[in-house]
Amino acid sequence: MLEYIIIICLLIVVLAILYFILEIKTKKVKEYVENKKLKEIADKFPDNINICKTILKDLNNENVKIEEDKEGKTSLYLVTSDKIIIASNKDIFTRIQTIAHECLHSIQSKKMLLFNYIYSNLYIIYFILISILTIFKIVNTYMLQVEILTILGLVYFFIRSALEYDAMIKARYLAKEYMEKCNVCTKEEIGEIIDGYDTINNIGIKGSNLSLLCSVIIKIIIYCVICIIMI
Repeated sequence: MLEYIIIICLLIVVLAILYFILEIKTKKVKEYVENKKLKEIADKFPDNINICKTILKDLNNENVKIEEDKEGKTSLYLVTSDKIIIASNKDIFTRIQTIAHECLHSIQSKKMLLFNYIYSNLYIIYFILISILTIFKIVNTYMLQVEILTILGLVYFFIRSALEYDAMIKARYLAKEYMEKCNVCTKEEIGEIIDGYDTINNIGIKGSNLSLLCSVIIKIIIYCVICIIMI
């Protein structure tokens, strides 16, 4: 039992240290996202669907399907159907960079995207299955399962963070290129939006990676708690 308690404590300490070192200031991100001046500048640009079509054309990838989700608040790219789903929210100035981000996902390695999709689902299924089997005492190789979950989690983190980091870094430049071509606002106004993107990305990229790592660590902690209960 003691080893599982030690693992839990160590993982919690690691998360606390990372959160402190990375300085994830979500309040600052919220202030920028809700900036009225930047919203007014972003409102000068076309609707989200047209932005997406133009960016995809610039990327020579016009075969991607585009769908607007009038209820949703999250945009995403679905590799299985080669479709970009765009949240209809036009009230945030980050929408251009967000759309650029999903467009960039559509041109990433399909092999890597499909692997991430399949592997992510199998990883979650394995975690749920092994937890249930442990609770019902069908599996009693507790420490082995902790090690397996750790390895599976690290692979998941590496693949997912690589895909997200690539899209996050390039989206800023792609969005800027799009805004400059539109000629609907001044260079100064574009500069203000890009400064906002840089501020958000500086926090968001670190936050995204920490969130992914957190999802891996939480699974290990949950399983360790189950092991302590079952011992």
